Amino acid sequence: MHTKVVYTCDVRNVTLSAEARVLERARELARKRSTTLNRMFREWLADLTSDRLRRDRYEELMRRLDGARSGGPFTRDQMNAR
Repeated sequence: MHTKVVYTCDVRNVTLSAEARVLERARELARKRSTTLNRMFREWLADLTSDRLRRDRYEELMRRLDGARSGGPFTRDQMNAR
């Protein structure tokens, strides 16, 4: 069974190399998940870059807040006051 895929964005091909044993295990995993190795790779790239983007944004925020001070320390009652 073949599925046609229509991309709505700019898609580029990449060439990778891997040990035959590792590649076969990855293909078997893809079969078990009812997907393709190509799709798993695209999802991995998306996860990798989104994690890095979140980390980069967090680190930038921490740099910007470096001089911010809360005015504490606070007592338990002060922290729970409404």
